Amino acid sequence: MFLIIALVGGFLSTWSPCGYSSLSLLRPAGKYSARSVLRWAPTFFTHAVGYAVGAVVLGGMLGAAGWLLFRNVPLQYSVGILAVLGLGYGAHQLGFLRMPYPQRRAQVPHDARFRFRSSVIGLLYGFSLGMNYLTYVQTPMLYIVTGVALFVGDIKTAIAVIALFNIGRCLPVAVNFLPVKDQSVQAWLARWQESAVEVDGFLLLSLGAAALTMLAL
Repeated sequence: MFLIIALVGGFLSTWSPCGYSSLSLLRPAGKYSARSVLRWAPTFFTHAVGYAVGAVVLGGMLGAAGWLLFRNVPLQYSVGILAVLGLGYGAHQLGFLRMPYPQRRAQVPHDARFRFRSSVIGLLYGFSLGMNYLTYVQTPMLYIVTGVALFVGDIKTAIAVIALFNIGRCLPVAVNFLPVKDQSVQAWLARWQESAVEVDGFLLLSLGAAALTMLAL
């Protein structure tokens, strides 16, 4: 369940300022054509590489910290803590409860597109977003994913968990391979903004309730 939440949470993070920015700034240059998409493909590749490096760095740090601090914590305690957090942040997303939301209120640097070539920008944006705590992330599923990476107490598994979250964050940029206008993408995101928050809350509540039920059984 937690691994599925990691992937879905990454996708839902598209409804954040940086998600909007990535989709609109990391686009093929000029009129859409097979040639412009081919020229743009390295940007998507470096963007994915940036996310991968971010997963290794962040996941490695969380895994090492978890191994030092939580490797002897019984599994049921870890699951119980994450379940309670899921319930709390699910209620937070639906407006029933106020939970702490420590985030760095920053976005990817928009002016980078004036200073670097597209592929370099893709790499910089991918790493910034792949570190997850360098920019603002709207979904509190990030905290659940962080908790899993910590409590698992294993560096490789922690990296894999963060990588799943980052895959969900990175894949939406692939929409730029398609002949769709930026305005259409932004309008679609805006239209589903509230629904994304509701889905976020519902999934977190469901995760917390399911985990607590499993522990009770």
